[in-house]
Formats: sequence, structure tokens, C-alpha cells
Amino acid sequence: MNRIYYKGADVSMLKEVETLGGKFMLDDEQKDLFEILRINGFNVVRLRLWVNPYDEEGQPYMGGTNDLETTIELAKRAKLQGLQFMLNIHYSDFWADPKKQSKPKAWQSLSFEQLEEQVYRYTKEVLNVCRACDVLPDLVQVGNETTNGMLWPEGRTPKYHFEEKRFEPSEEDEWKASFDRLAALLRAGTRAVREVGPMQIILHLDAGGSNVLYRTWFDEMQARGVDYDIIGLSYYPIWHGTLEELRFNLNDISARYGKEVLVVETAYGYTADSPSGADIFTEDLAKAGGYSPTVEGQAQFLHDLMTTVREVPNGRGRGIVYWEPAWLPVNGTTWASPEGMKYGNDVASTGNHWSNQALFDFTGKALASLRVFQQF
Repeated sequence: MNRIYYKGADVSMLKEVETLGGKFMLDDEQKDLFEILRINGFNVVRLRLWVNPYDEEGQPYMGGTNDLETTIELAKRAKLQGLQFMLNIHYSDFWADPKKQSKPKAWQSLSFEQLEEQVYRYTKEVLNVCRACDVLPDLVQVGNETTNGMLWPEGRTPKYHFEEKRFEPSEEDEWKASFDRLAALLRAGTRAVREVGPMQIILHLDAGGSNVLYRTWFDEMQARGVDYDIIGLSYYPIWHGTLEELRFNLNDISARYGKEVLVVETAYGYTADSPSGADIFTEDLAKAGGYSPTVEGQAQFLHDLMTTVREVPNGRGRGIVYWEPAWLPVNGTTWASPEGMKYGNDVASTGNHWSNQALFDFTGKALASLRVFQQF
């Protein structure tokens, strides 16, 4: 079988950035972002989906405010450039990750059985709308960074501590019950995907350099018959270990489970400068990441990462997706509004903390590192 090596970009922030005035330049000529991606060798776009990213008064949560309408609008633009579409369903009204997996507001009072049914119905409804709009995804993530479960508290599992490479202690009965519940929720989502059409299913964890996490978590899913095609990993070298640790994990889990592997989130800074002074990527984190905080360092990281994934035995390394390469520091863009922070119980300074990890400079000019994607 001729497998596509995915070279992707998660551009879920795009509508917000463009609405606030962001523009993109390639060789001093303004172009549509999706055209720039295609020209530079990208072949897939990843877009997140939140259930209802607005508060009771209709105020948006920002961070892209990725409701279904926004997601479909961006997916149509990607398809016009011949790019494939990866749908990332968070099963939350806002950011879902190992730190938070909040149930949608409208699902709060559901029993577990009702919640399981709602995951199935919601997934099926979303995909049917996508099909009606001629943007049925090529790949679907059922959950986002579900390292510690999803749809808390019902779908919560023991917390994984990356630095210590261990899960929090748990009684055997509770450990089993928590993974039983998570597996039931995931099976509800994957069943809906299979019923709608031929799409590849991704299950996604963070901490891509942690073999202990992936072996433990996917052993539990395998024991419970959860259906999927691809193991999705987040791998940020400033947090998730060395490339050698990632390589070992990719090779091990692809063989252990007979599955393909895809780095669905990654990024690296091209500078340690920060327009707001609040960007996550700093000189100190660059030391942990192992590459210089320059355009050349960013390009070398991308080359090394894509090579690592491509070298997974038996063609099971499927590629990488760069997270928010086009999140420009335009005035007004923010990872969360006050309303969004309140919903997620996650409070931090507003604004764009990612701009120095983009593949465009602060004014929207494409960086030379973007061209690395043409080499694979």
C-alpha cells in the first residue's frame, strides 16, 4: 500500500488571526495561507473542534473560537488547495489536554450511559454535517491529548507524571474502572466514525518521548478492544524528552500494537524574542530543546524530526503536524478570553504566547524553515 507521508499544519487560530488583520507573505507577495502551505509541500491541515465555545451570554472563548461553523469554513479553504483534512474533536467547549478535560456545558447533567450515547451521537452528527458540506475528514482524532482521560470526572484516569515517568498510585479496582469508563467513551466515538465513512481514526496522547506512558495506556485500550488506526503523539522537545527517546517510543509502539504513528503536534522557536514578553519559548527552554533559537535551528529540528518519523520500520511512521505555525501576534488575539478561562478553570495572562514558535515572522513573512517540508 502506498502510504502518504503527512506534512501538516494545525491552523485552527487562522480565522481569528485574519479577522484581527493578520496577513501572510511568501517571497514578498501576499498570499492565502493555504496556498503558501501547499506551495511548501504541506498535504494535510489539522483543525480542532469545540462543542460550544461561548458563555451563556454568547461571549466567545477565543483561542480560535473553533465551533463547527468555523472548522468547516477553514476545512473548505484547505480542500480548495488540495490538502487533506484532519478533524481534532476535543469533546469539550474549550481546550482539552492533560491538564483539563472539561465536559461541555450542555452535557453536565448526563449520566454515564447518557454521556456515552452523547459522544456517539455528537460525533456522528458532526461528521454528517461535514459530509453534507463536502468536507468529510480524511482523519479523525477521537479526543485530544487524552493522557489522563476525557470528559472529566467520569472519563478521568490516574494522572501521568512525565518527569517521574509514572502514574499516580491507584487502587487496582479503581484503576480498572477508570480505564473501563474511558474506553467506553472512546469506543462510542470510534463507532460513530466507522459508521459514517472511510476515515482513519487517531488516538492521541502528549509526552511523545515517554514509552512508559504509551505502553501502559495503549495496553489498557487494547485489552478493552478500542478501535483505531493511528497512534497520535504530541512531541515538543522543550518538554517531552530527546529525539532518541521519541525514536525509541515510535519504533516500540508501532511494533507492539501493529499501528502507524503520527506526530500530530510539534513546534520549535525560531527566536527567543517575544513581542509581548510572554511567549512560552525562551533561551532556557531552547537549551532543553537542544537546537539554537534561530530560523536555522528551527529548520534543523524539523528536518531531524521528520527523518526520525520517516525511519520508523515497516513504513509505519506517517509524518508530522506543526502546531499553529501561523499564529501571528496581531493585536487582540489570545489563547483565551476571561470567559474561556473561567470555563476551563485555567487562568493565565491573555494574549499570544506562541508567536516565536510560528513558521512566519511577527509580521507574517514566511520563514526559510517552512521550506523543509518540501524535502520530504
